[in-house]
Amino acid sequence: MWPTPYFRRSPTHQSGRAGSATRHEGDAPMRTEAAVVREKNGPFQLQEIELDELRADEVRVRLVGAGVCHTDAVVREQIYPTPLPAVLGHEGAGVIEQVGDAVVGVSIGDHVVLSVNSCGRCRQCLAGDNTYCADLYARNFGGTRPDGSTALRDPENREAISSHFFGQSSFARRANVQARSVVPVPPDVPLELMGPLGCGIQTGAGAVMNSLRPPAGSSIAVFGAGAVGLSAVLAAQAVGCAQIVAVDIVPERLSLAKELGATDTVDARDGDAAERIKELTGGLGVDFALETSGVAAVLRTAADSLALRGTVGLVGAQAPGQETSFETGLSMTRGWKLQMIIEGDAVPQTFIPRLIELWRKGRFPFDRLVTFYDFADIEKAFADSAAGGTIKPVLRFATSD
Repeated sequence: MWPTPYFRRSPTHQSGRAGSATRHEGDAPMRTEAAVVREKNGPFQLQEIELDELRADEVRVRLVGAGVCHTDAVVREQIYPTPLPAVLGHEGAGVIEQVGDAVVGVSIGDHVVLSVNSCGRCRQCLAGDNTYCADLYARNFGGTRPDGSTALRDPENREAISSHFFGQSSFARRANVQARSVVPVPPDVPLELMGPLGCGIQTGAGAVMNSLRPPAGSSIAVFGAGAVGLSAVLAAQAVGCAQIVAVDIVPERLSLAKELGATDTVDARDGDAAERIKELTGGLGVDFALETSGVAAVLRTAADSLALRGTVGLVGAQAPGQETSFETGLSMTRGWKLQMIIEGDAVPQTFIPRLIELWRKGRFPFDRLVTFYDFADIEKAFADSAAGGTIKPVLRFATSD
């Protein structure tokens, strides 16, 4: 069910084929610059680290760009406890420099976007539901390969550094990447722009196009006009929603939502957002709602804004153990549904190329969300994102490297 690239489990391979990974005894480990988080809420420290030998089921990627995502921030805060020190980053884009012996479907020089990782063997993966992989947390947040090894080490004190965040750890100039995280993209698209398709843009667009699937002419409210929410607005317009309501508390983001296709906006600071949405829909409520903020009270408001038999999708990551209360008495007569969504229910190798084609045709202008930063300015990129001034920061690596 998984398109190429993939890796064989057979131990046999063609020795010395083009692009294969080879290391000779006595070779010094490769060194590369990376942004390392060493403690909870600590800064991203740029330093030289060692990158270990490429494994058979990996490719080595020279990063060109890497998106900054809220998930990186919540891991730095240890809301999701990836072991520290760690190299984070999970929206990488770059060029393949080396290919493991068991990997097929990609070659040296290929342009790739890096996305979520999965095992490819569990029941969910085999059914095409790879974002619900039975080993999803360990492979994306565990800080090691499945065998417990890490690809990264401090060259000075030999300290192990967590790697393979989402199979990639792309806040580095080079990374050993699990093959199932690799998505080939056309060589003529601007590679430094493509990284956010690996998570944030994919999540918002996929929540609409793959998960909720609103029919043409239907109505949808998107709660949160950040990168994920605005990607959902773009997707809702692309699939033909007749009414698209964007909800946020930042006027500039609401204005951008209107430019990108929202038919209506609601400033959640001005009264009851659910009641305002019902006014905008003639008292009916919306057919679909998408909650992207990760705030429990906003999820309740999204549910309250639904029409009869409506569906609310949740992509906003709340802290583990957090609960949201819903009215359940009269809700039975409304027949509404709650749908949990990870990574837009996408198979990245098929969905990301679809988004690129929509972008080529001017129907999915996600580049309007992006602001570029030099890799050295990673702390500023995170600060600007947290302050709400930048919607989707993307780090660019020196092209001469």
